[in-house]
Amino acid sequence: MKSSFGARAGSALIVLLGLTALAAQAQHPHGGPEPRHFDGRYSHNHYYAPRGAYIGALPGRPVIVGGGRYYYSSGVWYAPRGPGFVVVGAPVGMFVPVLPPYYTTVWVGGLPYYYANETYYTWDATQNGYQVVDPPSGDPNLPPSGSVTTNGQAPPSGDDLYIYPQNGQSEDQQATDKYECHKWASSQSGFDPTQPGGGVAPGDVTAARAAYQRAMGACLVGRGYSVR
Repeated sequence: MKSSFGARAGSALIVLLGLTALAAQAQHPHGGPEPRHFDGRYSHNHYYAPRGAYIGALPGRPVIVGGGRYYYSSGVWYAPRGPGFVVVGAPVGMFVPVLPPYYTTVWVGGLPYYYANETYYTWDATQNGYQVVDPPSGDPNLPPSGSVTTNGQAPPSGDDLYIYPQNGQSEDQQATDKYECHKWASSQSGFDPTQPGGGVAPGDVTAARAAYQRAMGACLVGRGYSVR
């Protein structure tokens, strides 16, 4: 009996170790379970939940879009499916109040497109939001008439903020804090880096951008981040 029990225990241990190894392999080097979709277009270089993936609960604080037909959170779109939700492609024509926390600005014909997770957005002042649109004309990977900058208007050298979550804030919490601080900093400075020229007169860009950065830094420090 002891020998039989020992053999079963040994087999169970081997199975457990095997499952643990598989679970470890399923973890992406940057954290989070596989599968993860890597978006490298325009050197965007960020990971997202793959389309078709099913989840039981939505992450973060999702935005309800289209009367509950869709939910939007950190650049990922979801649709209700049974008791849970499925990741879907962004529906063209829908509006969201904020851009994803990481995006790339693609300029085509003098107009900015905001790109993230295989989705393009443009600003619509009449709706006070960002609309999901079709890809700009031309090469979908690099418009021949366009240029690429990251995170809105390319700031002068040394003007970027480097942010560290001192309190171990999750990625979802970081995204929420950045969004809310961005909105507050824009309202305080009148400068919006997601708009052409920051939405201010050309002669006011430098001063307004500096005011925006100070306000953004102050907001993030107040929420428990180290800002440099």
